[in-house]
Amino acid sequence: MKYFIIAGEASGDIHGSALIEALKEHDGDAEVEFLGGDMMARSAGHEPLIHYRDMAFMGFIEVIKHLGSIMSFMKQAKQSIKLKRPDALILIDYPSFNLKMAKWAKDQGLPVFYFISPKVWAWKEWRVRDIKRYVDRMFSILPFESEFYRRHHYEVEYVGNPTVKEIGTALQHMRSDNDFRAACDLHPTKPIIALLPGSRLKEIRDNLPTMVAAASLHHSCQPVIAGAPSIGDEAYAHAIEGKRIPVLREVTFELVHHSRVALVTSGTATLETALLGTPQVACYRMNGSKLVYWFYSKLIKGKYVTLPNLIADSPIIPELLLHHCSVESVDDHLTQLLGEGKERNAMLKGYEQVAQILTNKDCAQTTASRIINQLTDERQA
Repeated sequence: MKYFIIAGEASGDIHGSALIEALKEHDGDAEVEFLGGDMMARSAGHEPLIHYRDMAFMGFIEVIKHLGSIMSFMKQAKQSIKLKRPDALILIDYPSFNLKMAKWAKDQGLPVFYFISPKVWAWKEWRVRDIKRYVDRMFSILPFESEFYRRHHYEVEYVGNPTVKEIGTALQHMRSDNDFRAACDLHPTKPIIALLPGSRLKEIRDNLPTMVAAASLHHSCQPVIAGAPSIGDEAYAHAIEGKRIPVLREVTFELVHHSRVALVTSGTATLETALLGTPQVACYRMNGSKLVYWFYSKLIKGKYVTLPNLIADSPIIPELLLHHCSVESVDDHLTQLLGEGKERNAMLKGYEQVAQILTNKDCAQTTASRIINQLTDERQA
C-alpha cells in the first residue's frame, strides 16, 4: 500500500522514522511519500518532498510573515497526494498545518490517521471538533489523552510512548559511573547536578542563570550542563559567568542517569528524566512576570504542565513556572532532593507509577499494524 506522511518538526521526524520502518515491516510492499526530515529519509530510502526545517515557523508573527511559504507547501503536498494516490494520509502532531490537510484529504475521500495527538487538552481545545470531523483514527502516545477524548465522545487508542523504548535502549548501553566521569573529565566522586536548560536559545537564556545560581550554592556537588547540539558555547558562557561548569553534548541520558538531581526545563526532558530514575525540579521562567503567569494560567487547562505529573495525575515533581522559578524556590527543592529525605523517596515511587501507566507497548509497531489492518479490512469489505 501507499502512505503519505506529514511531520513538520524534529520530534515528528524521529517518530515518523520509526513509523515508516514499522509500516515496511508489516507491509513488504509499502511505498512512502512524506514531508519530514533526515531520519524519515533514511527509513524511506529517499528525500522528503519538503524538509521540516523549511516549515518550522514558531509563533503567530512568524507564521503570518511566512504565510505565503506555508500555503505553497500545502499546495505541493496536495498536488503530490493527487499524483501519488496514496491509500492513507498519516499526520504527526503539527496541528496548524496538519488539521487543514486532514480537512482537505477527507473531502477527497482519503482515509486520515493521526499519530501523536496535538496537545488539545492543554490549549486550543476547540480543535477537537475538527479532529472528530476529519480524522478517522487517532493514535495517542500519552495515556491520559484517551480519557480526555472520551469526554468529547471520540475514541482514541493509547499505543505506548516512544520515550519508554528510547530510554530502555539507552540504559542497556550506558557506561558505568566511573567510566562516564573519566571520559567526560568530571570529578570522580562529587555528586552531579545536571542542568537541562532546553534546546532553544530563549529557553537557555531564561532558565540557565537561575539553574546555575541554585546549583552553585551546593559546593560539595558539581553542576554539569547538558548542551544542545545546535547551540554554541557562547549561549552557555553568559550564564556560567566564569564558573567552572562543563557543557556536555550528546551524552544527556548518561549525564542525567549518573546525576544525583536534575534541574530540567519543562518538556519531554521531564519524562526522560523520570524514566532514567533521577529526581528533578522542573523549571520554566520565560520572562518570569506575574502578569504572564496569570495569562498562561487562564490559557492552559489542567492542574499540571509536566508530563510525569500529567501521566500520574499527581504532583510527582515540583513545577516552578515563571515568577515561581526563583533561585530560592529551586534551591529549596534541590536541597531536599540531594538528601535521602521523604521528598526524594516519594518522587522515586512516583516514577515507578509513571512507568507502570506508560507500559512497554511499542507505539510505532502498534500504530502501523492498526493502520494496515484497518485499510485491509476496508478493502475487503
